[in-house]
Amino acid sequence: MDNMLDLAAPIAVAAVAIVLLLGLFNMLRGGSASVSQKLMRWRVVLQFIAIVVILGVIWLKGNS
Repeated sequence: MDNMLDLAAPIAVAAVAIVLLLGLFNMLRGGSASVSQKLMRWRVVLQFIAIVVILGVIWLKGNS
């Protein structure tokens, strides 16, 4: 269980970073605006999930 907690936050942050980089790459190469919007929406959702995961990990580690 402790190993999963140690990996949860970095995985969540990495997912946000990957979607952010995909969005930047799409924008820099002049890609579709609808793809940029979709990636931005995914980034916002993933950021929310990452914050919840990070707070959950902090809470769980503090209570153990």
